[in-house]
Amino acid sequence: MTRPAEKSLYSVHPSVAYAQAIINNLSEKTGKSLDQWVRLLKKSGPQGEKERREWLKKEHQLGGTTASMIVARAAGQGAEDTDEHAYLKAAARYVEAMYTGPRAALRPLHDALLELGLSLADDVKICPCQTIVPFYRNHAFAQIKPTTRTRIDFGLALKGAKKKPPKRLTDTGGLAKGDRITHCFAITTLGDIDEEVRQWLKIAYELGG
Repeated sequence: MTRPAEKSLYSVHPSVAYAQAIINNLSEKTGKSLDQWVRLLKKSGPQGEKERREWLKKEHQLGGTTASMIVARAAGQGAEDTDEHAYLKAAARYVEAMYTGPRAALRPLHDALLELGLSLADDVKICPCQTIVPFYRNHAFAQIKPTTRTRIDFGLALKGAKKKPPKRLTDTGGLAKGDRITHCFAITTLGDIDEEVRQWLKIAYELGG
């Protein structure tokens, strides 16, 4: 999950390294590389994504994650899930798509939160997904989520925090559900991104180490 040398606000999502490890171990574990599995699937497997996944699991005893990865590659998809450069290109598209149309006015809030996160320390990593933008240290400690046309929910991972959260920092139910993100600030204006937000983001950052 090291920030790449090329200029980018974003870092490679940790799931990409996990997927790469699966691919790298395919030959040793199954006797076939990813390309060989894709060729076999196209030649001998059924049509339909669901049917292909089941075929790989039942006929070849592959795990669900591995089967899904092979099916996606056979369909010309999923490169962003397994390749760092493809992911970084996709990450930029994910963010653009979040703020296209009705939510375009939220983009300055997103950018300000991004700048705030990156200002904490050099080891902060921003790893966009299709609907959220998580901040990572060793673990995800915050996330940006454009929830409505007028509001970003700025989530924080505050499990173990000793300080009592202020009223504006609402409980997401994450503690009860076992989710990383446990609280969030409702951000509707640049003025909402104040010293209190920065202080609690820093607490989440320290807990994420």
